[in-house]
Amino acid sequence: MQPAEYCQQIEAYLCRKNEGHLIRIVGPAFEQVCGWATMGVPLKVAFRGIDQYCDRYYAKGPRRRPVRIEFCEADILDLFDAWRRAIGVSAGDGQIEENAPRKPPLAKHLERVMGRLAACGNSSRSREFVARVGAILQQLDRIAVDAHGSRGEARASILDTLRSLDDDLVRIAHAEANAELTARLAADAEAELAPFKTRMPPAELARARAAAVDRLLRDALNLPVLTYE
Repeated sequence: MQPAEYCQQIEAYLCRKNEGHLIRIVGPAFEQVCGWATMGVPLKVAFRGIDQYCDRYYAKGPRRRPVRIEFCEADILDLFDAWRRAIGVSAGDGQIEENAPRKPPLAKHLERVMGRLAACGNSSRSREFVARVGAILQQLDRIAVDAHGSRGEARASILDTLRSLDDDLVRIAHAEANAELTARLAADAEAELAPFKTRMPPAELARARAAAVDRLLRDALNLPVLTYE
């Protein structure tokens, strides 16, 4: 997608968020949005950033003026950073991203992912999916008892177990996904990575594509990342 077309898509989405009030993206704002396209910010990531800003803005009370795209940049770039870390590429050259995000304490991480998994028990997913996710939740519940203040080998063992359980969770998710969902996510992954195709070696691109599908599948099924790296 050319930067100008990218900008048009952003403008149209912002218009819908502003209930039909059109804010033209021109001048410095146009250059700003074109910069996102050049960086490789996927449209869906940009849309989520706009949503995130608008949700906060609307929560403050009645709107006083339409949202301008410039106000959404911090949210969009934060989400883009998270997307890059999940996929494993940098914004510039397609190499593996080395900087890890700041993490919550291990016990808090387990509390959060267990809450997400518990919600799956009330989902409309298959009985087998709910049962297998429930089994993982039981194992996490046992791990959480030892997570507070864990050190050395005990902590390393917990982290190894989380990596193993996360691999299991991804396999469970793929088994639950039907052919239509799998095809749609593969197409979405291709679209997200399109700006990076000429910057990455084939092996790295294939790895990033698989990681993108896994991430999109987690989002579709509302599944957390269990690993704590």
